[in-house]
Amino acid sequence: MAETTYSDELKKAVCSITTVLCDELLEICEEESKKRKRKVWVRNWMDKKKCGASETIIRELRDNDPLEFKSVIRLTPEQFEELLLKISPIISRADTFMRPALAARLKLELTLAFLASGTNSRILSVMFRVSKASISNMIPEVCDAIYSVLSDYIKVPNLKEWEEIQFGFNEKWNFPGCCGAIDGKHVVIKAPPSAGSEYYNYKGTNSIVLLGVVDHNYCFRYIDVGSYGRNADGGVFQYCDLYPLLENDSLLPKGGVLVGDDAFPLKTYLMKPYSKVNLTKEEKIYNYRTSRARRIVENGFGILASRFRIFQQPMAVKVPTTIKIVKATCAIHNWLRLTSPTTYTPPSCYDYEDIVNATIIQGEWRSELSQLPSMLRTRINNRPKKIAQQVRDRYKDYFNGEWSVEWQDRMIK
Repeated sequence: MAETTYSDELKKAVCSITTVLCDELLEICEEESKKRKRKVWVRNWMDKKKCGASETIIRELRDNDPLEFKSVIRLTPEQFEELLLKISPIISRADTFMRPALAARLKLELTLAFLASGTNSRILSVMFRVSKASISNMIPEVCDAIYSVLSDYIKVPNLKEWEEIQFGFNEKWNFPGCCGAIDGKHVVIKAPPSAGSEYYNYKGTNSIVLLGVVDHNYCFRYIDVGSYGRNADGGVFQYCDLYPLLENDSLLPKGGVLVGDDAFPLKTYLMKPYSKVNLTKEEKIYNYRTSRARRIVENGFGILASRFRIFQQPMAVKVPTTIKIVKATCAIHNWLRLTSPTTYTPPSCYDYEDIVNATIIQGEWRSELSQLPSMLRTRINNRPKKIAQQVRDRYKDYFNGEWSVEWQDRMIK
């Protein structure tokens, strides 16, 4: 009986001690949990989106100073709202239990500010109160959406549209049969990791190539972007999607031609200047008339780079993102050039030819600190066929005969 009583008392004592120990252990765990409390995954100031640029300075500019808004975003408030309406269904995301989604308006404002200024992601992060990781995901997404909704402004022309371009070149630039001017430029980038020399160009920088065909109205009608920077115009041209269509005579209207510089091969569909020395007067006139039409593509690239300052410095993003940026800016350029040419590109922004005084007044874009570097000239595979030389000689004869203009003699002196 005594042993039973002792056993019961021992059990009670053990239970009491266990309870105390459990309480102590629970208290210790709670204290440790408070010490090791998980840090917030977004900085407090960054979570205050209402204090960011989208809700403060950008909104104030939109409401009170549309001109300054346009200088920051490159669009008028009305154009911005139109573009936002187009891309909102593509870039809008649903809120999650972890955080609210970024507004489509903020995404578009941030991306356009980035394209217009080239401001780095750290500064944009502080201005708009968005993390750099979100910005790196946002920019290619929005650029993709812009290119998608504005694709009608940058598609390859159909037969009727080619004929309209031919008419425009004849009316504005006195070059009958011309369907566009072609050229290539380097888009400078920061060297990708382990890229070797593929992107290293003759200028000593790393780049990808933007090949473009520009119409009489300074619009890009075809672009090919992404070739390695070490390539030259002729090589890029021969590997782009346009080349086989031109070779098969299945793209341009009958007798239609493009104009390019000496980097491109002379073809029946691609005219370029005579490059030999001691040119005759007739050849000089042909070169002047060809260069006059080809100046359109130089101005197209120049206006693009001056309006979107992202091109003024090496792009510190991945190559696929760079390609998306180039496509989006070309699409916006065409859209604005076609819908609001006088405000987007006033006459002073591109070259003007003073035929009375036989001078060329350079456009404002040429005074920029940096321009898109031109491609390296090459003569690989540039030996022309006799039929192509005959086409060029016919143009020479026409420009010195029935297609002559009264000021051309003054311009070659």
